[in-house]
Amino acid sequence: MNKTDLINNISSKSGLSKRDVENVLNGFIGEITDALAGGDKVQLIGFGTFETRKRSSRTGRNPQTGNTIEIPESTVPAFKAGNKLKEAVN
Repeated sequence: MNKTDLINNISSKSGLSKRDVENVLNGFIGEITDALAGGDKVQLIGFGTFETRKRSSRTGRNPQTGNTIEIPESTVPAFKAGNKLKEAVN
């Protein structure tokens, strides 16, 4: 399912216009992005938690040349599924 499919499904189930659903979805994604960029986490009880994690620096290998390279430390987004979501998937 892509973003357009999600908008169409929510629109048909909720009775809201596709434009309204798209605005809400874009706002939702924007707020999560802003929170993570600010170092906060977003917890949706039963669904899951969006947070950031530190990935330490490590040594990698360039697949084309075979040379080793140093990959710097970075912060990456992460999602941990909640119990209700886990149960629904199983």
